[in-house]
Amino acid sequence: MITREEILEIGVFNKPHGVDGEISATFDCDSEIAREFSCFICDIDGIFVPFFADSIREKSVTTLLLKFNGLDSNEEVRRLVNKKVFVLKKEYDELQSEIGDCDSVPTDYFIGYTVCDGTLPVGEIIGIDDATENVLFVVERGDGSTVLVPAADELVADIDLEGKVITMILPDGLLDM
Repeated sequence: MITREEILEIGVFNKPHGVDGEISATFDCDSEIAREFSCFICDIDGIFVPFFADSIREKSVTTLLLKFNGLDSNEEVRRLVNKKVFVLKKEYDELQSEIGDCDSVPTDYFIGYTVCDGTLPVGEIIGIDDATENVLFVVERGDGSTVLVPAADELVADIDLEGKVITMILPDGLLDM
C-alpha cells in the first residue's frame, strides 16, 4: 500500500482527450521529466492508486496526454479529472540525480525537512499552504504550535538535501506572529 510519505505531488489531471480513455495532465516539472516515471498515482477515495501509462504523448512543455492500462473510455478516466497527480518520491529523487538539478522542484517535496533561521532550528515542515499566489511552508515548532513561513527563493540561504534541512534568513518578527 502506498502512503502519503512515499509520494510527491507533481501536477493535476485535466480533462479527457478524445474518446479512447486518454487524459491530459499538467505538470509542475518539464514534461520530458514527467514521462520518465513508471507510474502516476492518484488519490481515489483515500487510497493512493498507481496508474501505468500504455502511451504518453506531449501536448506542450508542461502537459502530457496519458493513456492508462485498463482505462479505455472517457467515462473511466473522468473520475481522475481535477485530481492531483503524484509520483513516488524515491523515483523522483533517482531521476533528479540522473538528470541534474531541476529548477521546478514541487514545494511539497520539502515536507519533512527542518527549517532553520540562520543556525537556529525553527521546526519541521508538515505541510504546504498554496491557497494564495505566495506559497507558505506550514512549520511545526518544538512546542507543537505551527508557523507559516514564506517558501520564497530570496529567503532561502541553503538547502541540504541529504540532511533534509532548509536554512533561511527570515525577516525579524516573522516567527513571533
